[in-house]
Amino acid sequence: MGHLDELENRSVYILREAYANFKNLGMLWSMGKDSTVLLWLTKKAFFGHVPFPLIHIDTHYKIPEMIQYRDRLTKEWRLPMVIGANDEALEQKQTFPDNQVDRITCCSLLKTEALRRTLTGEGRRMRYNHSTDQYEEDPHPEPFTGVIVGARADEEGSRSKERYFSPRDKKNEWNIGEQPPEFWNQYKTDFAPGTNVRIHPLLDWTELNIWEYIRQEKIPTVSLYYNHGDGKRYRSLGCYPCTFPVDSDARNVDEIIAELKVGKFAHVAERAGRAQDKDDGGGLETLRREGYM
Repeated sequence: MGHLDELENRSVYILREAYANFKNLGMLWSMGKDSTVLLWLTKKAFFGHVPFPLIHIDTHYKIPEMIQYRDRLTKEWRLPMVIGANDEALEQKQTFPDNQVDRITCCSLLKTEALRRTLTGEGRRMRYNHSTDQYEEDPHPEPFTGVIVGARADEEGSRSKERYFSPRDKKNEWNIGEQPPEFWNQYKTDFAPGTNVRIHPLLDWTELNIWEYIRQEKIPTVSLYYNHGDGKRYRSLGCYPCTFPVDSDARNVDEIIAELKVGKFAHVAERAGRAQDKDDGGGLETLRREGYM
């Protein structure tokens, strides 16, 4: 059995454990490479079916191709898609692009607070109705008790402190010192009432593993990850005012893998193009403690 098979088997096991132990389960899908691999693994784990809602937190500042990709796969794969947003902050233009707040505050409002409201059921949720081919408001949103996330330990410093099953308190805040131990693949799935649990099936995957798996499985991704002739591509995707491409000649999956294997980005963080990380002291520690994705 190869290394990718071992990673796949562990992730599938975590996904099935999550489904068996959490009544109201959802999975974040950002349309990026990691969460799309996670979506693919979910379809494998449940024999082509996605048995829980996919959740997209829409900041309204995503790169247009990402939204087009989301809607296309939602239709083609008949995905149970849910969209949440911080409507109040958007209406009041409490955003960095409108120059009313800084990037960290903007992320806190459009991502962290939007996620909290979506998970608790306080905020408005839009569900895709495959019968009408449109998004419709969910009249009775129930709180999610667990949410599956495509975070990887190697991607950014604060994520290396996560567990496979990581509890958040009633305010959706993360107390790093209270993370449960996980020894010998023994996972804690029993938590106090009111706890929201983040599940991380990709925790031990690396950036190279992700791209090797995309190649092996022929997983469709957005074209933003590839150089289209200008010598640049995106390595990590986010909101367009705060996400920038890196210098790269890689035009396809094989060339991205080749770049990673020769160490082209050995001294360049994967999220180097994400401006909010720099504004948060070079990482996401503050935002993640408050409940950031």
